[in-house]
Amino acid sequence: MEYAAGFFVIMTTSEHYHNCLKEMYGLRRFGIKLGLSTIKHILGRLDNPQDQYNCIHVAGTNGKGSVAAMLASVLNVAGYRTGLYTSPHLVKFNERIAINNQPIANERVIQTYEQIKQVHQGRREPTFFEFTTAMALFEFGQQKVQWAVIETGMGGRLDATNVIQPTLSIITNVSVEHREYLGRTIREIAGEKAGIIKAQTPVITGARQKQALSVIQAVAATRSAPVYRLGKDFRTRRHSSGTFTYYGMDHTWHGLEAGLLGRHQVDNAAKVLAACEMLGRKRVRISQEQIREGLLQTRWPGRLEIVCSDPFVMLDGAHNLAAARNLAGFLSNHLIRRDITLVIGILDDKPYRAMLQALVPVCRRVILTQPRIDRRLPAQTLLPIVKEFTDDVTVVPDVQNAVLRAIKTAGADDAVCIAGSLYVVGEAKEALEASDFPCRKADAV
Repeated sequence: MEYAAGFFVIMTTSEHYHNCLKEMYGLRRFGIKLGLSTIKHILGRLDNPQDQYNCIHVAGTNGKGSVAAMLASVLNVAGYRTGLYTSPHLVKFNERIAINNQPIANERVIQTYEQIKQVHQGRREPTFFEFTTAMALFEFGQQKVQWAVIETGMGGRLDATNVIQPTLSIITNVSVEHREYLGRTIREIAGEKAGIIKAQTPVITGARQKQALSVIQAVAATRSAPVYRLGKDFRTRRHSSGTFTYYGMDHTWHGLEAGLLGRHQVDNAAKVLAACEMLGRKRVRISQEQIREGLLQTRWPGRLEIVCSDPFVMLDGAHNLAAARNLAGFLSNHLIRRDITLVIGILDDKPYRAMLQALVPVCRRVILTQPRIDRRLPAQTLLPIVKEFTDDVTVVPDVQNAVLRAIKTAGADDAVCIAGSLYVVGEAKEALEASDFPCRKADAV
C-alpha cells in the first residue's frame, strides 16, 4: 500500500515488485562510486548483518562468478545453508541474491528493498550496486545462512562488498579492465583486487603474472595472510576422459569433473577445491563425494550455456579479451564440424578490436548487435573491424531480432553463438525463453 495525493493506493505484489525495481534502477543515474562509507552507514543502521554468518570473498578479472557458483553449490550439497551474491543478473534481478542456489522470491526483494530504503539516509544516495549489496547482506542474515559466497562487483579494495570479514579470500586472476576506476597497469589493478585480503585470512589465487603476484603477496605479507597459488601449491591434470585429478596441499582427488563447460573451468574448479581444503583445516566438514557432486551440479547461466539443440544455440558472456579467447578455443575444439554464426555486441569499455580478432576467424558469419544498456558500443562501430575477416556480416541493432535472424537462417547442422557481453546474453536469454521463439531446448553439446 502506498500513500499518494491524499489517498492510499493498493498495489499488487507484482506491481510493488516492479515499482521497487524501477526505483532501484533509477539509482544507476548516480553511476559508479567506489568507496565504503555509504555501505558501512547502511549496514550499521541494520546492526551489521554481514557479521552474522561466515563469508567467502571472490574477486578477479575472469572466472570469479564461476568460482563463486561452484563453491556455493559444494557448500549447499554439503548441507550448509548457503547464500550467493553475484552480478550482473541476466534476465531477472532476483538472480543476484540466491539461497541454496535458488533466486529469492519477489516478496523477499520487496521486503529487503523497503528495509534498505528506510535506513539508507546518509551524506549521499547509494549507487545501484551499493543498494543491492546491502540488500543481499541483509537478506542473508534474515534467511540465517551459514555461509555466504560474495562476488565483488569491480576491483575489490573500494568495492561495496569489501565490508565483510571473510573466512577465506579468492582472487581468480588479474587482467587489465575498468582502467578508469582500477588503474592502467596490471600492478595497479592487482593492488585493487588485493584489497579484499584481510588479516590472517588465507588467500587463494590463480594469478600468474609476476607483477600481479608480487603485489598480491606483498599485500598479504603486510596482513600476515598466507597465499596459496594455482600451479605452485595446488594443481590439476586433465584426462582424455573429460575428468581431472586435483593435487592439493592436503589431498589428491581423482576422477573429478567440472559441471561447467570449457577447459578453463578446470582451473576454476581447482581454486574451489583449494578453498575446500582451507575450510577443512578450519574443521568445516565437506567430503570428497560432496565436492564431486557439488561441482557436477553447478549451473552458471550465460557461460558456455547451451540453450537450444535445433538449431544449436550457445550463450557465453565473453565480455573481455581473456573470456573471448576461451570461447574461441571452445568453438574451435568442440564445434569444428559446424558452421558458426556469431551474434555479438560489446560494451564501450572493452578491447573490442582484440575480442573480434579472437572470435570472428572461427565463425562463418557474423551478426552485429547492441544491448539496451547505455554503455553499449554502436554495432556500426564494430562493422569495419569484422569486415577485415569476413564479408558475411550483418548489422541488426536489436538483440532479439538479431538472435531471431540468426536462428531462422541457420542450417540444420549449423551453430549460433551469442557473445560479447553479459547484457547481450541476458537479452538473448530473455528472448529465447519466450514460448514462441523457434528454438528446441537442450542442455548438452
